[in-house]
Amino acid sequence: AGARSAVASKVSPSVVQIDVAVRDDNSGVIRWYKGVPSFEASVKRGLGSGVILSSHGHILTNNHVIDDALAINVRLQDGRMLPATLVGRDPGADLALIKIQATGLQAAQFADSDAARVGEWVLAIGSPFGLGHTVTMGVLSAKSRGGLGANAVEDYLQTDASINPGNSGGPLVNLDGQVIGINDMIVGRGQGIGFAIPSKMARRVADQLLRNGRVKRAWIGVGMQDLTPEIAAELRLDPGSGVLINHVASGGPAERARLQIGDIIATIGGKPARDSHELMREVLAHDVGASVRLEVIRGGKRYATDVGLAERPESPPPPLPMQQSSPAAPGLGMTIQNVYAGTPQRPEQPPPTAAQIVAITPGSPAHRAGLRPGDIVLQIDGATRPDAAQVLKATEDGHALLLVQRRQGTFYAAVRR
Repeated sequence: AGARSAVASKVSPSVVQIDVAVRDDNSGVIRWYKGVPSFEASVKRGLGSGVILSSHGHILTNNHVIDDALAINVRLQDGRMLPATLVGRDPGADLALIKIQATGLQAAQFADSDAARVGEWVLAIGSPFGLGHTVTMGVLSAKSRGGLGANAVEDYLQTDASINPGNSGGPLVNLDGQVIGINDMIVGRGQGIGFAIPSKMARRVADQLLRNGRVKRAWIGVGMQDLTPEIAAELRLDPGSGVLINHVASGGPAERARLQIGDIIATIGGKPARDSHELMREVLAHDVGASVRLEVIRGGKRYATDVGLAERPESPPPPLPMQQSSPAAPGLGMTIQNVYAGTPQRPEQPPPTAAQIVAITPGSPAHRAGLRPGDIVLQIDGATRPDAAQVLKATEDGHALLLVQRRQGTFYAAVRR
């Protein structure tokens, strides 16, 4: 118990809580793993966790934690709340890299997840339900879990350490205090089955996001399926002896290497490819442009061929709302957007709009005045129903008196730089 307590004390300074404002689409549905919605009019607040990657402010978390973000704020263990910017994100692996303006932070140590052993003790650290720096304990239940249909790239560690809403993006650590995974999702609630992205994959993605702001993933250019006992019997092979090619992409690496539909990939880089998940994992472990040797079974005979890996064709993720231009009053620490405020009285009229606060900088004059994301500006310096541009102009002199609507109530707030 003492050793586990020491591990928690060692790692906790490298774990942060992430507070995200997202637009409410009025559907009443928000991904529960983003946390608990707040009560503001049309902005909801989600909670997640993150791992400090560098001493000067880079933080690794899940993409689904920051997806659709109007604003991202990070709470450090010492209580500081700092706004974050997006460095890059990778929906395929459900990872994102954000950055805060800070120095001297304690970066987490990462282990090689391939060396992690099933059955070893692990700790999950994060902010479930917004309860900061909560530690739960369990064992590493399994490795190389895939086929869950959650993300394009799946190679999960499975654990029975308790993972709950808000744990997303936090670390799964071994008893040496090293990160072996980034907590990502659970199956059901209260079932004791959680999944984490292996640290080897997470570091690889994070390094690419840091260098390029995006991820280039290796691609072999085939469709593939496992050898079921029935298919293997027809081909006079043992199940698990390879992966069956059922499609070859035109102009892709496999076609250039003259692979064909019906070929069976038995090994990749000298390692057995017992199923399609194992083959995909080995491909993704290589860089784009690398050459990899395949052992292929065709017509009962084996031969070797080298394949030059290309970049996997993937659409870049769309920009987050926080990356799109919105009128901002930087001196007062608030960002404004025009939102629809009802339906027009006549069809030919444009829908009425209102100026809504969508982001507040922690510690800013707007924050000190009690303003929150989701507040609607009804008046500013006497002007009624201003739009976002009018609010911005009124704050240019560094102070303003606002009449604000929050839910069903209204109140005045004086903001001064």
